[in-house]
Amino acid sequence: MRHLAPTSGLAAICVCASLFPRPSRANDTRSLPDAPASSAAATPRCGPGSTRWGGKAQPAEGAPSPALERHDAAEHPFWDRQNVALFATVGASRALDYSSTLNMRRRGVEEILLTNDTVDNHPAFAAIEAGAAALSIGASYLFHRYHHHRLERWTSVVHASLATSGAIRNYARKPARPSTAP
Repeated sequence: MRHLAPTSGLAAICVCASLFPRPSRANDTRSLPDAPASSAAATPRCGPGSTRWGGKAQPAEGAPSPALERHDAAEHPFWDRQNVALFATVGASRALDYSSTLNMRRRGVEEILLTNDTVDNHPAFAAIEAGAAALSIGASYLFHRYHHHRLERWTSVVHASLATSGAIRNYARKPARPSTAP
């Protein structure tokens, strides 16, 4: 049970961070009420790209402002190319962790985060590794849903980095008992 604390703590942090509402921005159309139409927009323009008084050209009605265009460019579909690559990296790092942990157990080294009985039960351990990858994708989806796109990407980057470093550590550990090979 004590081994469950680091995993549940990380999950709790991810869930709590996703519950905070997205900060509203000055040009965010979803949080601003509709403004009344100005009388300047109703006046005809004297020439292409200019206003009646020679000032800057006003955007056409219904055209988004440049700030909104930049904000919309930050929006992306959840299953875009970058997320798919990050999720594949998380899956590969979890598979590497799975194989390195089994290799470590075959050499007689004790597992630190899980019980040895859990790791030695291969289907259960594979389900735990798959569940960890699914939890990472779920946390990324929550960050995406609440418009925390940097955290959405970084969730996968940090998860893959930690799983890969754990796998490297597993492979680097010395065997607990001397090998019998000549």
